[in-house]
Amino acid sequence: MKKILSLLQTKFSISSLRLIAALTLYFLLFLNISFWRFIWVHAEPSGWLGGLFILSIPVLLFTLLYMTFSLLVLPYVGKPIVILLLLISAGVNYLTYQFGVFIDADMIRNTFETNPGEVKDLITLRSLTWFIVLGVLPALALWRTKIHFQPFAKELLQRLKRVGILLLCLIILTPFVYKQYASFGRNNNQVRRLVIPLNYIYATFRYFQIEHQKKRPFTKLDEQAEHVPYPDEEKTVFILILGETARAMNFSLNGYPRETNPLLKKQDIVNFRHVQSAGTATAFSVPAIFSFTPRGDFDPTDAKYTENLLDLLQQTGYEILWKENDNGCKGVCQRVPNVEMDVNDKRFCDGTYCHDEILLEGLEEYLANLKSNHAFIVLHTIGSHGPTYFRRYPDAFKKFTPTCDTEEIQTCTQEQIVNTYDNTILYTDYIVSSVIDILKKFPSYESGLMYVSDHGESLGENGMYLHGLPYSIAPKEQTSVPMIVWMSDVMKKSDHLDYECLKKEAAEKHFSHDNLSHSILSLMEVDSRVYNPKMDFFEPCRLDPLPRKAK
Repeated sequence: MKKILSLLQTKFSISSLRLIAALTLYFLLFLNISFWRFIWVHAEPSGWLGGLFILSIPVLLFTLLYMTFSLLVLPYVGKPIVILLLLISAGVNYLTYQFGVFIDADMIRNTFETNPGEVKDLITLRSLTWFIVLGVLPALALWRTKIHFQPFAKELLQRLKRVGILLLCLIILTPFVYKQYASFGRNNNQVRRLVIPLNYIYATFRYFQIEHQKKRPFTKLDEQAEHVPYPDEEKTVFILILGETARAMNFSLNGYPRETNPLLKKQDIVNFRHVQSAGTATAFSVPAIFSFTPRGDFDPTDAKYTENLLDLLQQTGYEILWKENDNGCKGVCQRVPNVEMDVNDKRFCDGTYCHDEILLEGLEEYLANLKSNHAFIVLHTIGSHGPTYFRRYPDAFKKFTPTCDTEEIQTCTQEQIVNTYDNTILYTDYIVSSVIDILKKFPSYESGLMYVSDHGESLGENGMYLHGLPYSIAPKEQTSVPMIVWMSDVMKKSDHLDYECLKKEAAEKHFSHDNLSHSILSLMEVDSRVYNPKMDFFEPCRLDPLPRKAK
């Protein structure tokens, strides 16, 4: 102890560039042990490319940390900032390693709302030792250290030069390890919440951003909206099946040479051949589908504080139900009745995911016992969610082989990946057709169905996999989505629609997610000022104008 105290009383001296490198190495090796543990457990490298992927991770993390400290180590303010980061990082490191905590905005919220008693429970000999050794002692050493900076221009040039070399190394590695990062990132996106100090810096920013957003007023779309039906309206039920990661080009309905839609081709459906998604990721596309704001002006954050299609339908008397089997409704269903599928249902689920067949459970009984004369149901499927395509369908739908039965899609051939993906489309065909068959059991209902996917998927075309690319550069594989409509004879008649006209329009014209809310609103015979007839793909095929309330 005396030696430690004596050492801390010693004055140190170091150049800013060496300090940046030392801090980077310290955080890389000692304060990110939870990150490295996660990599050790979850990374399963295969072949020399897998080995290169593992070797590239320290390079990537070193670069991120080096860039961070290059921005923070500044004259006068740099030392107190870094000392604070050392202390916080030691505590965060303890929590992530000992308790398996992942740092996000919710965890920051929990921290701010923690009471003194809960903090006291965390103060143990182990935690204090951890905090002192990894946080306090390095902080004291830095406090006793004089940092030497070069003249501004020379200092800036030296930092840019070093960062440039690191970035060049990453650029060289990228073509060889892109597939591995894409696959590992999709399977383990929580790993970013372990990178100290970037995790809690970003999470804190998001926490305050979310708290600020909470103060925004909530916008109602149209308090005067009304359900104004045709005179011959019957009991109405409409089901929207929201697909996940299905791309139009793999539907045999759209000319794909494989028979991926053997059941739907036997149904009397309207197939929309040219439909563009609003985004390339669920978090954007799902709220956009239920919004009345065009894609170019749409903001998912704004959507959280604005009513959507479901709100209008509920307001005008529709009985709403959202059944969830994906990763949440992205805020769309928070004001309407919704139910999450139970992942512990062993008939359809493995404890983590459920096959979409679970969404059919109880559906017929629900339709038979509707509480109102108008119902709108959303079935949010997990569909073709990757990269674990093989987990999206039962063995009975393993038609196209050989398949890629692993999370590490980078170890599979493109043929295996496409085969597995096509099996998910085959299963989706079964799900959608089954829902149509259930609706047919209620011939007196004015019933209808729409299926549309939220976005597409890249399966290795041009070296691209999965989805989520910026829309401006996203390939058609990620933005062209399937969409179909089915209507009972009662709905065709009651809604005064020329079904053959609709089939022709769907085959020839181009549409997008922007059309959906307007079209569904008109089909549900809701009169609202947010409705735009030019965005309604049913409008050109109406035999009689939509009824409207008296002005």
